[in-house]
Amino acid sequence: MKKLLIVDDSKVSRMVIRAHIKAAHPEWEIIEAGNGDEAIKSVEEHQPDFCTMDINMPGMLGTDAAEMILQKNPRIRIAIFSANVQDTMQTRANSIGTIFVAKPVTEKSITIVLKYFASGQ
Repeated sequence: MKKLLIVDDSKVSRMVIRAHIKAAHPEWEIIEAGNGDEAIKSVEEHQPDFCTMDINMPGMLGTDAAEMILQKNPRIRIAIFSANVQDTMQTRANSIGTIFVAKPVTEKSITIVLKYFASGQ
């Protein structure tokens, strides 16, 4: 069974992502975290295959958490979600080996993420 970690400080955003993913992959186990520190701990504990990560969260940026996760677990596929669509954010996300997807989360954006996740299998 595949595992997905959803990381976002907004409970509503996590709920929306969860609903879209569950519609496409009801068999996946979904784990949630509210910030980068929780994400790092969750990856160590649950060993997810995939991760969605918000950029702007309390504590550390999602890109920093993603980079730390990828250093320890390079096989995980991470999609960075953010309403902040500055080129620097997109460039940073891509430079660490993730993809950048603009918020709001929609069925179309989840389709893009799922194709990205599948491309690494």
